[in-house]
Amino acid sequence: MKRIILFAAMAVALVVSCTPRSASNGASRFDLSRMALADSVIEKAISDSIIPGAVLAVVRADGIVYKKAYGNKQLIPEVVPMTTETMFDLASLSKCVGTTLSFMTLIEDGKVKLDDDVDRYIPDFAPYIDPETGKKDWITIQDILTHSSGLSAYTNVAKCVERFGENCPDSLMWHIATEIPRNFKPGTRYLYSCLNFVTVQNVLQKITGEKLCDYAQRRVFDRLGLKHTCYLPLDREIPADLLPLIAPTELQADGLPLLGQVHDPIANKLNWGNSGNAGVFSNVDDLAIIAQALMNGGEYKGRRLMSPGTVKMMCTVPSDNDPAIGRALGWDKTSTSMGIQGSIMSQTNTIGHTGYTGTSMVIDFETNTAVILLTNRVHPYDAGSVYRTRHTVANIVASSILD
Repeated sequence: MKRIILFAAMAVALVVSCTPRSASNGASRFDLSRMALADSVIEKAISDSIIPGAVLAVVRADGIVYKKAYGNKQLIPEVVPMTTETMFDLASLSKCVGTTLSFMTLIEDGKVKLDDDVDRYIPDFAPYIDPETGKKDWITIQDILTHSSGLSAYTNVAKCVERFGENCPDSLMWHIATEIPRNFKPGTRYLYSCLNFVTVQNVLQKITGEKLCDYAQRRVFDRLGLKHTCYLPLDREIPADLLPLIAPTELQADGLPLLGQVHDPIANKLNWGNSGNAGVFSNVDDLAIIAQALMNGGEYKGRRLMSPGTVKMMCTVPSDNDPAIGRALGWDKTSTSMGIQGSIMSQTNTIGHTGYTGTSMVIDFETNTAVILLTNRVHPYDAGSVYRTRHTVANIVASSILD
C-alpha cells in the first residue's frame, strides 16, 4: 500500500521545469534535440520509484547548455516539486568539491607534499606492517587521496558512539590512526574508504588551524562566488534562506525525513557535519561553476581557484601507484568504480565522483563537457540504484556533442 501511495504522488506531481540554453554557446555546439532522450531516462527512473526527482545540467567550458528539473524533491510528509534551485546533500561528492579542492590549495601553497607521511601531521598514525617480514610501510598523503592507503572502507558508527559519544572528532581520528586495519601495502591496491578522507580533513585542520567547513567556505566556495554551497554543521543554525531549498533524504524514526543534516553516519554522528568524507550541500548552478573552473584551468570569470598545473596534477593518476588503482587525487578516473562517464565519453581523460544519496558529477576534458545529475534517491527510503540512469544519461550527452 505504501508503494502505491508513493507512486501515485509521483505520477500526479511529475513537475518538470526546463531551462535549456543556447545550443551554440560561444565555441561550443550541442544538439539540444537529443536531450529529450535523457529526459525520458530520468522520467522512467521516477516512474519506477527509483528516485523522487532529479536535476540535470550539461556544462561546457563556456557555460551551461542544458538544465532541467524533474519530479519532486519531497514525497513525505507532503509532495514538493523539484526545482533547478534545489540544494542536495552531496554525500561522497563532498570528497571532491569540498575536501579535495581545499586540500589542493595547501599543496599549491607549499604547506604539504604528496609524499609526506601522514604521521607527520597525525601523531601515532600507524603504518602498514608486513605480516611475514614485519617491515613497516608508512602511509602517505598521496595514498589517502587516491584510496590506496589500505585503510578499511568504514567503521562501526554505533560502536564508536557507544565508546566515545556523539560529536567526537578527536576520538574518531585516534580510532582511525591506531585501530583501523591496514589491509595491504600502501600504493599497491585500491580500496575506497571514507576513513581516508576523514584523515585528509584532519591533516588540513592541523595545517590551517581551521575547521574544514570554514576553510572550504573561505578558500573555495566564496572564492568562486558560490551562493548555495556550504557545509551545515549540526552545532550551527541553518541559514533561514537555505533550508527551504534543501532536498530531504531518508525517513527517520519519527517518520519525518532528514532535512538539512548530512545523511552519512560518520559525518552526522561522529563529526557533526564537519567531515572530510561527506557534508557539503550544493545545487546544480554552483557545481556547474566548479566544473567550468576546472575545465578552464582553475579559473571562473576572473576568479582563480588554483593554477592550471594544480588542476592537471589533481586530475592525474600518480605514476608511482599501481596503474590498476586508477584514482586521481580525490577524483575517480579509471578505477573499477568509474562507470558514470558511460561508454562514449573519454575513458582516459575524464574525472568524476558519485554520492551515496544519489548525486554525481563527471567532467570530460577531451570535449570540455560536464554532466551533473543530482537526485535524492534515499528519499523517502534508501532503496534503488541510479547507476544505469547515470551511465545512460552520460552516453546521451556525449553523443550530443558536436565539437
